[in-house]
Amino acid sequence: MDGKRAALVEIAPADPASPEAVDCIRAYFAELGDRTGGGFDPATSISLAPHELRPPAGLLLLARLDGEPIGCGAVRRSGGDTAEIRRMWVAARARGLGVGRRLLGELEAWARASGARVARLETNGALTEAIALYRSAGYRDVPAFNDEPFAHHWFEKRLAR
Repeated sequence: MDGKRAALVEIAPADPASPEAVDCIRAYFAELGDRTGGGFDPATSISLAPHELRPPAGLLLLARLDGEPIGCGAVRRSGGDTAEIRRMWVAARARGLGVGRRLLGELEAWARASGARVARLETNGALTEAIALYRSAGYRDVPAFNDEPFAHHWFEKRLAR
């Protein structure tokens, strides 16, 4: 990992309807399409409206390097004591800098502060790096908790108080 470049990455909340956020989510969808052989269709995936990713309902974070967006991640409260981590993506040029782990940690911290005791997420089997990240961050495999058509793995983590 390039420690000097990693230290330059800034992570901050963003409006989910902002052009930068929309571009990051589009890039995430495009990569899903590429990595799944064109099998990803955002129109049939579980959708997220911008209001679901604005406090107090949720949060969208953007990671920037040299002022340019290089990643995103979102969390929304899904009722009760549960929060859902969604839209985790890091640009290929920024992988290896620890951006995904930092995004995940900050999303978990927001979920915890908002009262969630459990974080859930799902991912596609083609995203092997994401699966490894989630498992190394303490997520465990659980039965499917939603009907996301592009997910192969569902994970859950108890959030420490």
